[in-house]
Amino acid sequence: MNIRESAENYLETILIINERKGSVRSIDIANELGFSKPSVSVAMKNLRENGYINVDDSGFITLTDAGFEIADKMYERHRTISEYFILLGVEPETAVKDACRIEHIISGASFQAIKGQYEKLKNEQQ
Repeated sequence: MNIRESAENYLETILIINERKGSVRSIDIANELGFSKPSVSVAMKNLRENGYINVDDSGFITLTDAGFEIADKMYERHRTISEYFILLGVEPETAVKDACRIEHIISGASFQAIKGQYEKLKNEQQ
């Protein structure tokens, strides 16, 4: 599955907003990301046409199974890498920013190695 970084960010954002608020509309995404409503509308159209989201008649956005799979993968990577960097002593703001970029380009093998080391370090600190 090949998808652009921007689409991954939108899908991850939909997941995060949905977990926080219980529902998602385009305006929520625009506010969360600091993008214009027209930009988000174009992105939502593309995600819908490619089968990653559904939009109901009231404008509520839900992830399809394919969209959820990508969003969940990115969100797990984001959380794990951020928390790992913080455990290593990186300032939280920097850790989150770095993780946001790394989550899209890191291979599955490298992520699993980082995840394993993170879990080991976390368990040692408990």
